[in-house]
Amino acid sequence: MNLRAPVTLLDVAQRAGVSVATASRVLNGGDRVPRPELQERVREAAAELGYTPNAQAQALAKSSTNVVGILVHDIEDPYFAAIANGVMRAADERNLLVMMASTFRDAEREIAYLSSLRAQRARAAVMIGSRRTDADQLARTANEIDAFLGSGAGLALVSQSGMPAHTIEPDNRAGAAQLARELVGQGWRKFGVLAGPEQLATARDRRDGFVAGLAEAGLEPVAVLAGDFTRDGGHAAALELLDRKVEVDCLFAVNDVMAVGAMSALRAQGIDVPGRLGVAGFDDIATLRDVWPGLTTVRLPLEQMGRRALELAIEGGDPRTETYAPEVVLRESTTRK
Repeated sequence: MNLRAPVTLLDVAQRAGVSVATASRVLNGGDRVPRPELQERVREAAAELGYTPNAQAQALAKSSTNVVGILVHDIEDPYFAAIANGVMRAADERNLLVMMASTFRDAEREIAYLSSLRAQRARAAVMIGSRRTDADQLARTANEIDAFLGSGAGLALVSQSGMPAHTIEPDNRAGAAQLARELVGQGWRKFGVLAGPEQLATARDRRDGFVAGLAEAGLEPVAVLAGDFTRDGGHAAALELLDRKVEVDCLFAVNDVMAVGAMSALRAQGIDVPGRLGVAGFDDIATLRDVWPGLTTVRLPLEQMGRRALELAIEGGDPRTETYAPEVVLRESTTRK
């Protein structure tokens, strides 16, 4: 059995009639770009010989690979999946390879993954997930971000304001406040809030924005219940609210998956939505297309946010924050009968 020796960069250089250094600059990248005619000769020789560039050599030549990392809190959550999809589409258009990891909302795991991407000389990374409020974890995350950027890589964050990197930030407070005003305008008055974890800034900002919107109408929530930022968290919080026999006529969940869980719990208890209780969420995830009654929510341009995050990470430059305005979408789940 004859095994053909792998084609080397030297083979390509000899076929093209150029130096190995010139062949490397064409195929592996570098600061000095050869003349167009030399580039064409090298690429033709590589194609004829079936040469495959060495990824490690490319990394050394460029000081980075063509890898983009995506760190996401929970890829099962449609909110995060939609943003990650935007990042991946933008990366694909730039012929970048994507590596994705789910941190499961663990700050230590997030720091470790970012450090690993730095060691692998990734070109850029996008971190997607709500900022936590723990000061020590924030400081350690900021230190790793500084180290990552110091390596020459690019970085952008989604929903993690206050860090020394480009940030895509939805205006959660304004969106929740506008939703409150719209619901009051529909005639709802006794609100229960399924608030999510206190340590997540996104959950807290949406809760506070909604409460502020109610205050404009001289109202305050009848009940505020913390719970996991998940479908099961919304389900459990809704059941707890029913067990307390709190008199409410409308529930606001700080994200859509919690709202979907709450609607499931209400349906299992024989409670009509919106006849007995109105329900609203936040995000306008794609899953809502299959939910009935249609869920009133606050729409965010999730895929667009992911695309822009990747663009900022690749562009580099001084850190800046871009804020995205949400839009209230009224559907059947809060239509008064």
